[in-house]
Amino acid sequence: MKISTWKARIRLVPVVAALIYCAPNVWAQPSEFDPAEHAEVARLVENVQRLGVPRDWLEDTLREAEFSQTVLDAMEGAAERRLSWGDYRDIFIQSERIEAGAAFMAEHAEALERVEARYGVPPEIVAAIIGVETYYGRHTGRHRVLDSLATLAFHHPSRGEFFRGELAAFLEITHEQGVAADTLKGSYAGAMGYPQFLPTSYRAYAVDFDGDGQRDLWHNPVDAIGSVGNYFAEHGWRAGDAIYHEASGPAELPGSIEFNRTAPPYISVEELQDRGVEPAEALEPDQSVIPLALDQAQDDYRYRLGRHNFYVITRYNHSHLYAMAVTELAAALAEYREEES
Repeated sequence: MKISTWKARIRLVPVVAALIYCAPNVWAQPSEFDPAEHAEVARLVENVQRLGVPRDWLEDTLREAEFSQTVLDAMEGAAERRLSWGDYRDIFIQSERIEAGAAFMAEHAEALERVEARYGVPPEIVAAIIGVETYYGRHTGRHRVLDSLATLAFHHPSRGEFFRGELAAFLEITHEQGVAADTLKGSYAGAMGYPQFLPTSYRAYAVDFDGDGQRDLWHNPVDAIGSVGNYFAEHGWRAGDAIYHEASGPAELPGSIEFNRTAPPYISVEELQDRGVEPAEALEPDQSVIPLALDQAQDDYRYRLGRHNFYVITRYNHSHLYAMAVTELAAALAEYREEES
């Protein structure tokens, strides 16, 4: 399919109206918006100005946004939706990424030690998140965040309301930090910086971990390390707890079990044993777990039992494949560093 990208001139008023009232039809087609037709505009402008974002700045910034069909197409083809575990794993569990991760951990050892002491999150987990997200800051995205969020906010067929919230947060953050919004690049979904935080996560969980007075996830790996640790702590990471247990099971998946839900542990070990899924180590029968069936090839599954910390990783990205890739990369990083020490 031919991909076309064209520029839609954006005016402040329709953007604010959509942000507050979540009116997706306003931008059903890219066109100029006549504020004279919307009686609620004055109230909306007042609301935005109370946030401390000047009207002129917003108007000038949003006029720079461009519609991107590429962004909409990318949203439909996310790897977590179409790859088997075997194929997905091969993207991230590679010797080059492990070696680069060990170097990243050595360079930022002090920050990683502090993040474990403050938030209880192991250094290898924090490094693995950044390694999966951006190859330790090497690949932070090629899409202008402003374009991605404007496109998704007003043209995504089902998630426009969500992305309007992200666009609002992005505008607040960039104005507050004195950053030119149209210069920042990220993922097609508007995720930013070393850890690929969406703007609402940036606003809620980013920390100034090096004490320079700025929460900078775009250029500062130390702030990124601290922010990932804070994110995990705020989502209930349990220091010292297991992430998953190995298990075995039948060649054909038991139809009575719902596997791979990105939810808190929801089925007991005893119930799984009754259906032929057996943990590789002794666990309490009433221990709740997340049953995982990882498809390595056609009709070939690897069984694992996720714990609460596995669920916490899925709060970062709502995919069991993602959480398992982070977990395996973290284990590989820890093993590599132990062998090298």
